[in-house]
Amino acid sequence: MQNKFLLYGANGYTGKLIAKLAASYSLQPILAGRTESLIKPLADELQLPYVIVDLNDKDALEKALQQVKLVLHAAGPYVFTAKQMIEACLQTGVHYIDINGDISVFEMLKKYDAAAKEKNIMVMPGVGFDVVPTDCIALQLKNKMPDATHLKLAFASLGGGLSHGTAITMAGKIGEGGAVRENGKIVRKPLGQKSMWVNFGDKKLFVMTIPWGDVSTAYTTTSIPNIEAYTGMAPKVYRILKFQWAFNWLLRTEFVRNIIRKKIKSKPTGPSDEQRKKSSSMVWGEVSNAAGIKLTAAISCYDGYTLTAHSSLLITQKILNGDLKPGYQTPAGCYGENLIMEIPHTKVI
Repeated sequence: MQNKFLLYGANGYTGKLIAKLAASYSLQPILAGRTESLIKPLADELQLPYVIVDLNDKDALEKALQQVKLVLHAAGPYVFTAKQMIEACLQTGVHYIDINGDISVFEMLKKYDAAAKEKNIMVMPGVGFDVVPTDCIALQLKNKMPDATHLKLAFASLGGGLSHGTAITMAGKIGEGGAVRENGKIVRKPLGQKSMWVNFGDKKLFVMTIPWGDVSTAYTTTSIPNIEAYTGMAPKVYRILKFQWAFNWLLRTEFVRNIIRKKIKSKPTGPSDEQRKKSSSMVWGEVSNAAGIKLTAAISCYDGYTLTAHSSLLITQKILNGDLKPGYQTPAGCYGENLIMEIPHTKVI
């Protein structure tokens, strides 16, 4: 049982990557999901056990969790799936980790901190590209500047594309705007309210503010009260997005969102293996203090999906080996600023 865990959402794009890579971390996932026709072929291919369970079937979910010490939850959108899973984990005393990146879900799961400590289990959302690299950069900079008052984090992808799951989660948020942290509080802002050019070392790229998970998690990790998160964006697309506020009411309608979802489902499930091999990610951070002194740091790493597979399995391995802290945790807060450097192909820029 030491190397076994439940991988819920194994039939999704990222779930499949995790399942296929698990053996290289000496781990054996029990593949899980709602639909046997999607799960069984993967289980047969990888010669792994599987279980079919709906998240809304409380008794069946708890029965599935009783086989393991940890669940890696890979089925989004998490705003609809995280609550059922965390509550089942609390009932069964099973550690909970996920690859979520939604601020609201981080904040919701944080409220289970006391209950998780009482059950002696760890709750760690965001064990993928959201938010492992950025969380590590944030802590590294905080350690170098303990009196930092402001934190900016940015990431950009070179090549690659989006999976259906990521795109559908984004579609569910379209028209909702952005968010930053000001004086310790999460504040709603227009999407792309701020923009800038960032020198990632090898490249100088244009970035804009987005409601990335670090608006929640980096505060937990560092206690820095003012946090902004940015992503790479073509300047011409940014200029169009600046007018999005005028259409947000329309974009929030289910009619428009359903059109977008249908369009997403008509496309490939995600980047091909070849695309991922050719793509990479860059992550940058900057802190400043009341005196106006600034420090920056940057790394390059795998593309978001490959990194997510590695980082989620690395953290799974640590937890199953007893390296954990009960309660709500963030990746760098629990494992330190060098966690990201344990993942292959990560380089300091």
